[in-house]
Amino acid sequence: MPKDFRMQRISDLIRTTLSEILLQEAEDKRFHGVTITRLIVSRDLKNAKIYVSFMTDHPPKEMITALNHGAKYLRYRLAHTVQLRITPELRFYYDDSQVKGQRIRTLLNKALKGK
Repeated sequence: MPKDFRMQRISDLIRTTLSEILLQEAEDKRFHGVTITRLIVSRDLKNAKIYVSFMTDHPPKEMITALNHGAKYLRYRLAHTVQLRITPELRFYYDDSQVKGQRIRTLLNKALKGK
């Protein structure tokens, strides 16, 4: 249990710090509309899977490619901001749960209005 709590604290720290870096320091203005929805850090702290959603009109595939291209810079900034023994490699993935949720909500509303 204590290790899970520690991993959760590390994930939360990386998530908030990375969000601030994307919002305040990223030169690419597209990154200002990125929301980190979930972050999973491996037990050995070598890898981090970062699930993101976007509040921009850019295609998700393009945004994920841009984020993964800038992952080394983001890792560098993260390492200088957060005091961890190991700074994980960052991999970004598109979280389409909000889009799917909106689609389901729309379908439910149509079904309820049809009755």
